[in-house]
Amino acid sequence: MLPVLAQINAAHLAAGFGAGIAVFGAGFGIGKLASSAMEGIARQPEAAGDIRGAMILAAALIEGIGLFALVICIMLVGK
Repeated sequence: MLPVLAQINAAHLAAGFGAGIAVFGAGFGIGKLASSAMEGIARQPEAAGDIRGAMILAAALIEGIGLFALVICIMLVGK
């Protein structure tokens, strides 16, 4: 029986790196978005509702892109 590292092929390795990059990018994007939204709310509190709505919509889109990238990486492993 081969060791576990010898059984991993290039598709598994690429899917792992792709999943890591996708999660890192989505996390960084949502963090940057929240930071900018909080700064905007602090500068102009009367626009908090509009900023919050736009932030939630953008965060949902970013999470959708991150989830889509993870699904593609999982599909690469299945081949």
